[in-house]
Amino acid sequence: MTEIAAHPDAPAVRSFWEGLGLPGLVDVHVHFLPPNIQRAVWAVFDAAGPKIGREWPIRYRESHEERVGILRDFGVRRFSTLPYAHKPGVATYLNDWSRQFAAGVPGVISSATFYPEPEAADYVAAQVSGGVEIFKIHLQVGEFHLDDPLLDPVWGVLSDAGTPVVVHAGSGPVGNDFTGPGSMRRLLSRFPRLSLVVAHMGAPECAEFLALAERYERVHLDTTMVFTEFFGQSYPADLVPRLKDLQPKILLGSDFPTIPYPYVEQLTGLAGLDLGDDWLRAVCWGNGMRLLG
Repeated sequence: MTEIAAHPDAPAVRSFWEGLGLPGLVDVHVHFLPPNIQRAVWAVFDAAGPKIGREWPIRYRESHEERVGILRDFGVRRFSTLPYAHKPGVATYLNDWSRQFAAGVPGVISSATFYPEPEAADYVAAQVSGGVEIFKIHLQVGEFHLDDPLLDPVWGVLSDAGTPVVVHAGSGPVGNDFTGPGSMRRLLSRFPRLSLVVAHMGAPECAEFLALAERYERVHLDTTMVFTEFFGQSYPADLVPRLKDLQPKILLGSDFPTIPYPYVEQLTGLAGLDLGDDWLRAVCWGNGMRLLG
């Protein structure tokens, strides 16, 4: 029997995955950050700052504990915390906080971050040895290229380990000199075995990032915010057929809690692609479980 969902947005979410015969959802793009960092991030969104570029009302602004409860109500069985370092010297702080948070919350995908700095190779190797399951980096916010020489030893560690890295590399919502597919293309030419997850499907450069997923065995794409009315991107005519062919490499992502619409809109946007129930089951559950366990 289905448990009673407490959050008002939950019945629609649960109806979606129950209708597919799934045990729940795996969401690879969820953020939980230290309270001081979380407040600073939300202030940027509230101000529609230069890296946001538009009004962006945050729907799920509850406490950490309440947001874990909301995800439980939704039936999200596994979810990340995805810290991302915006400057040198903060990654270790974020990683320590994320590790402590994950220790107390069953179902969390243990998450960490890194930044181009001399210490990065050592602390990334330590995180991998300690069981971190996924990393997150954000080129638009951190303002660096993936092939920054300081990251060469990091990519060596991660290529050997196979630990996936969620990379915000696309130029949405506001591009800068560090966004776009260029540095990922250069990186993969040197480290073709990297396990990368392209956040937001690389929007608005979806076609270029899909080409990288088609070429490289371990490049994946997450669905975060794409195909929602708020995101409002124009997509190439051949995009949807390519997504069908890439079914094993597409992962559900939401950007919870920093989204301006009900969580279910991400799911209905994917259903609206008419790629079939098997595709949805793979994206919303099977692919994430296979990548992360």
